[in-house]
Amino acid sequence: MTIKFCGAAGEVTGSKHLITTADGKRLLLDCGMFQGKGMETDTMNRNLGFEPETIDYLFLSHAHIDHAGLIPYLYKNGFRGSVFCTSSTRDLCALMLQDSAFIQELDIHWFNKKRRKNGLPAVDPIYTPDDVKHCMELFVGLPANRRIYIDEHISVMFTQTCHMLGGGAVNLEIEENGTKKTVCFTGDIGRSKSKILRPAMEIPQCDYLIMESTYGDRLHATDTEISQALYDVIYETCIKKKGKLIIPSFSVGRTQELVYELNLFYAQGKLPHIDVFVDSPLAVNATEVFKMHTDIMNDDVHYTMLYDADPFGFGSLHYIRTKEESQSLNSYNRPCIILSSSGMAEAGRIKHHIANSIHDPKNTILFVGYCAPSTLGARLQQPGIKEISIFGEVRKVKADIRKIEGFSGHADRKELLEYVRPLDREKVKTIFVVHGEKEVSEHFRDSLYQAGFHHVEVPQQFESFKL
Repeated sequence: MTIKFCGAAGEVTGSKHLITTADGKRLLLDCGMFQGKGMETDTMNRNLGFEPETIDYLFLSHAHIDHAGLIPYLYKNGFRGSVFCTSSTRDLCALMLQDSAFIQELDIHWFNKKRRKNGLPAVDPIYTPDDVKHCMELFVGLPANRRIYIDEHISVMFTQTCHMLGGGAVNLEIEENGTKKTVCFTGDIGRSKSKILRPAMEIPQCDYLIMESTYGDRLHATDTEISQALYDVIYETCIKKKGKLIIPSFSVGRTQELVYELNLFYAQGKLPHIDVFVDSPLAVNATEVFKMHTDIMNDDVHYTMLYDADPFGFGSLHYIRTKEESQSLNSYNRPCIILSSSGMAEAGRIKHHIANSIHDPKNTILFVGYCAPSTLGARLQQPGIKEISIFGEVRKVKADIRKIEGFSGHADRKELLEYVRPLDREKVKTIFVVHGEKEVSEHFRDSLYQAGFHHVEVPQQFESFKL
């Protein structure tokens, strides 16, 4: 059995790991898009590192686009196997992949306009909404924490990781020549205590572990400190300066956590009436999916629901769907909070909100999660930045730029080490550290060695290993 790392090796996007068994079965763990490098990622996303029609099974850890976003492209190029994931991941993918297809078509429209000006032929989008519709027919939703046999030699069990709704580590048992080997792929691992999701399930013992390391070199603040930091930014911006608080936020997961936190602020009487706008059709639809799956949310949410039937709604909260409603926020001249995607500020309506707010010192742009190095979000966070190009126009940066790292859905170094604590070090043959910038992954590799693990690899793009 071999494994080939086709993405998220030395970086945090494009998750794709290919296992080939002794009898020729090919199992793909995730099929995510590379993100955050503009149109450069188009070439990267079209170079999968394998032939789609040769894949027998795809095991999907969760619905984020950097883990699931190339499944329609896989289908478009001949994949007809099954996609195994949890039921709530399937529900979210039905929304998120359609949204991704829309973004592909929009991006390629502007890209082709530039190509035509340079006398170059137009190119097709990576995939279309039709590709999404057809690929969703391949999805098989499975319950968490139950082992399911895929065929006579392969079984899988998803164990919740507390990263996002439906997210689960992929625990494979593969029989080769009469010997059973176990492989665990963590996908993304969440905080030890999520604001809305149940804690991660204990990791089963495994021979080989493929593990994320996004924040493997640092520690997050405590929940109390994070909530206070958010309140302080709201108070400073909306109450003292009477400005707009613009929060780039991923539509699925982060937005719902922020809305839940704001709901608690209002329920506890901490804030006066300040209008909150969730400006993302995907976030609006995804919130409805969250409401359908309250069974996998934590005790805090269930307690809140005893006195608040809708933990994702309150009197001053407005969900924005249409383009016209979104544009009207540009002329909204009262203090407000605007949550809009994407979290890295690289695409979507958030870029327009930033462009229309960045010139005013009363306003604040608050980042609450990871931004890949070359994205607009990362560039805005450079110390001492005075101006920045948005939509090809250089703009003065006069708004306050802030960051609260603890809202990330990713575990920090201490939480990652706690996640693997139950494993018997002598039985783990190899840990592969992925989904992190190279220096961060190498730092976390050293932490794993210090924790008693004996063989830890930081694979490079398209590198293969024998298991």
